Amino acid sequence: MSIAAPFGYDEIVALEKSHRVLMPSGTTPSFCRTINALAVSVGEFVAAARDYPIVFATADGGKSFAPVILLGLEAGVNLFLDDSGEWDRSCYFPAYVRRFPFCLSRERVVCIVKSYVDAGGVPLYDARGSATPRWQAAEALLAGFDADLERTAQMCAALVKLELLESFSVQVKDAPEIQLSGMVRVAEPKLRALAPARLKALVDKGFMGLIYAHLHSLENFSRLAARRNLRRGSGRG
Repeated sequence: MSIAAPFGYDEIVALEKSHRVLMPSGTTPSFCRTINALAVSVGEFVAAARDYPIVFATADGGKSFAPVILLGLEAGVNLFLDDSGEWDRSCYFPAYVRRFPFCLSRERVVCIVKSYVDAGGVPLYDARGSATPRWQAAEALLAGFDADLERTAQMCAALVKLELLESFSVQVKDAPEIQLSGMVRVAEPKLRALAPARLKALVDKGFMGLIYAHLHSLENFSRLAARRNLRRGSGRG
């Protein structure tokens, strides 16, 4: 069976109880070194909004949208990695990265990056077939992230239905000047103009707090610029 791998993953295979697995301990996957945006779920909004701008992106011409955090101001530059390629743990560590090398397929099959299946790895199940504590924690993260993606899709669909999303750009006045475009945000004037019943529906579904976490996170563009300047000042490009 061929299983499509998520972004950043090499070939994946269905996880089997007999597999021994190389379990990374705090290691940031190599794909994180060449990205400047990463998918997040709504359950991460509040924590992620403290460090990253949260914007919406589309891959189908605007029919649907998904939230991403911006990690840099230029293509292929992640400003949240240190010289060794590890994530800055003083900032929120995204679930998309924490779940690696595991994922769930569209068929809800637990999968793993094939190269992490190794005879020298650790077993995920004991001799009685019970999940080890380490695998229980990893599996819970997987299940929680997948369930949260469903709620994320529901919120994005509601924003589209209510026509609350608008394109925007950001200009960073620096040397050289940077213009960021192709991003989408909630239009606050449109949000305030909604009928009371529709506003209440957003509140009742738990979406209103998430919307404002997204809006407040947009202040973090200045923090990205500060990180970029600090990196340039240290000679890291």
